[in-house]
Amino acid sequence: MKFKRKLYTRGHSYETTIPKPLLFELNPDEKHNVIFKYDTKKKKWYVEFEERKD
Repeated sequence: MKFKRKLYTRGHSYETTIPKPLLFELNPDEKHNVIFKYDTKKKKWYVEFEERKD
């Protein structure tokens, strides 16, 4: 499966959205953090989700 997202400017930063199919396993009634990790050896990005405890 492959997703493309547009990168757009918002003020002085760049933004993108998380595609909804990637969120299928998350409970929408709970709050989550999105964690982007970059593997410098493989030169790949990984996306992880964790439940927020606030």
